[in-house]
Amino acid sequence: MIRSRIAPAVFALLLVSAGPSVIGAAQAQPTPPSRPGTVLPDDKADNPVTPSAPQRSPAATLERLFQRLHDATTQEEAEGVARLIQRRWARSGSDTADLLMTRAQQALKDKQNELAIELLDRVISLQPDWAEAWNQRANALYLMGDSIRSMLDIGETLKREPRHYGAMMGLGLILRQQGDDKAAMTAFRKALEIYPQFDAVKKAVDSLKTEVDGRDA
Repeated sequence: MIRSRIAPAVFALLLVSAGPSVIGAAQAQPTPPSRPGTVLPDDKADNPVTPSAPQRSPAATLERLFQRLHDATTQEEAEGVARLIQRRWARSGSDTADLLMTRAQQALKDKQNELAIELLDRVISLQPDWAEAWNQRANALYLMGDSIRSMLDIGETLKREPRHYGAMMGLGLILRQQGDDKAAMTAFRKALEIYPQFDAVKKAVDSLKTEVDGRDA
C-alpha cells in the first residue's frame, strides 16, 4: 500500500467524479478513485453534430479541442472542454474493446481491482495503441498499490498520447509519494502546459513551489 505525503485536497483529484487519500482511504469511498483523464462508462457521447456542421477528422477535432482547452479563460469553460477530450479518449474504435473497458470500469467501481486488471489486459491485447486503455490499467495498478507498474503504464499512455494531462497528473502524484518533489513538479507543470486551468494541479504546484524552487534557487 502506498503511504501518501500529499495533502487531502490534492488527492481529491483522484475521485472518479473529478477525473485523478492514501490508498486505504480511497478504497473506503463509495466509488474508487481514478486520475483525471478517465471517463465513466456512461459518459462517452459528445454533443450531437448538426447535419449542416462541417465534418472534421477525429484528429483535427481533437487538436481543436486541445487548443480550446489551452485558451480557456475560466475553469468552468476548461472543464467542459476537458470532458469532451476525455470522451474522445474513451473511444477505441472497437466495440469489443469498448465493452471490455466498460466492464473494467464497473469492476473498479465494485472494488474488484484484480478483475479490472484482467479485463484491461485483454483490452490492451486487442487495442495496444489505445492510450486510455494503458491509462485505465495504470489507475487500477495504482489502486492495487503497485506504483512501479502504474508508472510504466503511465509511460505507455504518454507514448500514445503525449498530451494526456491525467497521466501527467498521476505521474506527479506517484513521484511526490516517492519523495521526488522536483520530478513531481516537472510532471505537474507539463500538465498545466496542456490544461492551464487545471485547478487541482495548480494547487499541487503551489504546494511544492517554495520547497522545490527555493531549493534550486
